[in-house]
Amino acid sequence: MENILRPLIVIGGSVLLTLVIGWATDRLLRKADARHHDTPLWGLLRRGRIPYQLLLCAALLRGSFDSAQLLQDHRFGIGRFLTLVLIGSAAWLVIRIAAAVVETSYTRYASSHARRDPARVRRVRTQVTLITRVVAAVVGVVAVAAMLLTFPAMRAAGASLLASAGIIGIVAGVAAQSTLSNMFAGFQIAFGDMVRIGDTVVVDGEWGTVEEITLTYLTVRTWDERRITMPVSYFTSKPFENWSRGTPQMTGTVYWQLDHSAPVEAMREKLRDILRQCPAWDGRTYGLDVTDTTPNTMEVRALVTAKDADDIWSARVTVREQMIGWLVKEHPYALPRVNTADAVLRPGLNGRRPSPDGSSARRAVETPSRVERG
Repeated sequence: MENILRPLIVIGGSVLLTLVIGWATDRLLRKADARHHDTPLWGLLRRGRIPYQLLLCAALLRGSFDSAQLLQDHRFGIGRFLTLVLIGSAAWLVIRIAAAVVETSYTRYASSHARRDPARVRRVRTQVTLITRVVAAVVGVVAVAAMLLTFPAMRAAGASLLASAGIIGIVAGVAAQSTLSNMFAGFQIAFGDMVRIGDTVVVDGEWGTVEEITLTYLTVRTWDERRITMPVSYFTSKPFENWSRGTPQMTGTVYWQLDHSAPVEAMREKLRDILRQCPAWDGRTYGLDVTDTTPNTMEVRALVTAKDADDIWSARVTVREQMIGWLVKEHPYALPRVNTADAVLRPGLNGRRPSPDGSSARRAVETPSRVERG
C-alpha cells in the first residue's frame, strides 16, 4: 500500500503546490497590470504562466523522485523524462520573458515617437520582430543541445562530432546556400532600413503593404487583400519602389485626354474647389497643366498631394471622377470626339485644292442626292 500511496501523495502534492504557486503569481501579475496601465509588461508576462507552472511541476517532481526514492524500477526513465520536460519548459519560459521585455520596450518607444517619426517606429518594429525570432531560435537550439547531452551516447559521440565539425559545416553551408543568404539578407533589411513593416512598396508591378518580415521570407499584402510571399534576398538583389521611404508624403498625378477647346483655366478653378472638399488632400500644393498634344486631343495633367499612399490614391480617384462629371455636365464640348466636318483649307486656294502638277483644281464636293417622295 505504501508503494502506491507515496507516489500518489508526491505527485498530487507537487501538482497542487504548482497550481497554488501559479495562481498566486498570476494574481500578483494581474494586480500589477491593473496598477500600471502605462506598461504592458505585466500583462505580457502572464502569457508565460503555462511554461512557468510546467517548470515548477517538473522541478518539484524531479526533486521528489530523487529524495523519496520512488518507483525504483522506472526511476531512470522517469528522471530522464522529467529532466527533458524541465529543460524544454525553461527554454519556453525564457522565450516568453524575452518577448515580453522586448515588446514592452518597443511599446514605450512607439508611444513617444509615433507622431514625430512614424517611419523610425516602423523600422524599430521590424528590428524588434527579427530580434525576437533570433532569440527564440538561439534558445531553442541551446535547449535541444542540452536535451541531447543528457543521453550518454550523445556525450560519447561529442568528440567525433567536434572533429568532423569543419567538414559538416562546409557541406551544410553549400547545401543551405540560399537559406543562409536569405538569413543574412533578413538582417541586412532589418538593420539597414531598406524596408520596414508597414511600408508601401511596389514589387514586380504589384502595389501593397509589407505585412511580415522574417529571417527568410517577406509577405506583402496587396490592395485586393492578396498576400505575396517572396524571399528577403529579393529586396537586396533587385530594385523595388518604397513609397514610405523617408517621409510618407506623396504627390500624385491625374491625366485626361480632352479636346483642344477644353477650358483649362476653368478646370484649374474646379480642381481647387474639388480639393477643398476632399479630406484626403493635405493642402500642400496642387496644379493643372497641358503636358502634351496630339492631332485630335491634348493631354491635361493635375497634380495633387497627400500625407501617405492611401490618401494619395483617394485624392486621385476623387479628382478624376468629379472632374469628368463636371466636364460632362458643364462643358461637354471639351470631351474628345471624332471630327467629321470638312477640313479648313489654306488661305489663297479659293475653294480649290492643289493638284499633283502644281495647278489648282476646284474641289469636288459631293452632295447627297435628294430622295423625292412619290
